[in-house]
This record gives sequence, structure tokens and C-alpha cells, in this order.
Amino acid sequence: MTIPKQFYDELQLGNEVICELVNNSLVIKPVMEEPDFSKYILEDLIKEGYEAGDAMLKEFAYRKKQVSNAVQRMIEEERDYKTYDNVEQLFHDLMDDTKHDKL
Repeated sequence: MTIPKQFYDELQLGNEVICELVNNSLVIKPVMEEPDFSKYILEDLIKEGYEAGDAMLKEFAYRKKQVSNAVQRMIEEERDYKTYDNVEQLFHDLMDDTKHDKL
């Protein structure tokens, strides 16, 4: 699929997109990357006295998984799972969300 550069740049698309079918129209959205909290987790581990080694690696992996799970839960809680009868309704809601974000 070829996306015009103007749209690609405006939406800040990467190598992957989310495509949704809304009333026989294809809606393309950027894939949002999960933030990486590795630096903060490592800073906390060092402050807590962990030294480089197996114990630190094990605790780091555990905490990173916990953060990932928490982010997924927050995303799920925010999803509204709305369905739209037409593209105009979808974009109307998107514009309303954009207005609320700026307030």
C-alpha cells in the first residue's frame, strides 16, 4: 500500500499501521509504541542497592513485565470500543477528543 508522503509525515507513521474498516472506508492510524521505562527501573534498582549480576537481571525482568502489564491495563480501561455507522461520526469523535486534549 502506498501512502502519500504528506499523510505519512503528518501522521508520523512508522513501518506498521492500524487499519480499520468503517462503513466501507479504510481508516489508517499510527501504531503507538509502548514507552520504555528501562532507564527508570534500572535507576531504582541501583538506588535500592542492587549490583550488576543475576539478582539485578531477574528483578529488572520482573519489574519491566509489571510495568508492561500496568500500561496494558490502562490502555484497556481507556478504550471505549465504540462502533461507528460512518466515517463522519468517527472523525467527529476524534475532533472532539482533540479539542478536549487542548483544554
